[in-house]
Amino acid sequence: MRVENLDAKYSSDGPLVLKEVNFTIKSGERVGVGKFFPQLQSVFSQAKPSFPVGRTGSGKSSLTLSLLRCIFTSGHVFYDGLDTGKLNLDALRGNITIIPQQPELLSGSLRLNLDPFEQHDDAYLNDALRASGLFKLQEESEEGRITLDTPISSGGGNLSLGQRQIIALARAITRRSKILILDEATAAVDYETDTVIQESIRRELQDVTLITVAHRLRTIMDADKIMVLDSGRLVEFDTPKELLKKKGGLLRSLVDESADKDELIAMTEGPARS
Repeated sequence: MRVENLDAKYSSDGPLVLKEVNFTIKSGERVGVGKFFPQLQSVFSQAKPSFPVGRTGSGKSSLTLSLLRCIFTSGHVFYDGLDTGKLNLDALRGNITIIPQQPELLSGSLRLNLDPFEQHDDAYLNDALRASGLFKLQEESEEGRITLDTPISSGGGNLSLGQRQIIALARAITRRSKILILDEATAAVDYETDTVIQESIRRELQDVTLITVAHRLRTIMDADKIMVLDSGRLVEFDTPKELLKKKGGLLRSLVDESADKDELIAMTEGPARS
């Protein structure tokens, strides 16, 4: 993916919410997107597992909407060398999967939600559920265990938010899109569910280009690169290790103030992915 001079706004005569954004993401890279907000440091510096790096107005969700051509944009976005401004919207959005903070599910069985066009057998769908971490969160003897035949109410109202997120991830694994966007997908789930989701993503989606709009530092510190947005501008974009070397850098400031500083730094020392 290559983005050149991207500007974006929510109405034709509205103010810019993204300004001259330029970056390149290699196929299969995992990129975290965060926003530095120093006013939150005194509140969250002691919070666990790590304090948030996202807030409304920084440009993170605007970036997601721009990549999907949901708002007014100028500049160029290229996927596999193709200018998305010249692509049919169905073709563009059909090859990108997004998991939002509040995923919506269809009324019907879980099987229908994972495979609405009946393209896969049950073994494939169960593998996707297992890969998403759903079975890990459920005890074998637990009553009400979720299966492919479990009925889902409109919007997924009969499930917890964490369960809906896990199912949305299983749906993404089933679709095997080349690009997956997590738009603060785990911001409101508990730590255990967030950990399962992140582990599943790292294990099962290694060949997928992943863009994660971050809520917790822990979520993105082992990404290939981290993108820091401030008031709609891209102010930092590099590997976590390099950004932590930057004296006065925004990501480094966040990590220095975190109660999990040592653990976060250790996450950047992990083995490089091939």
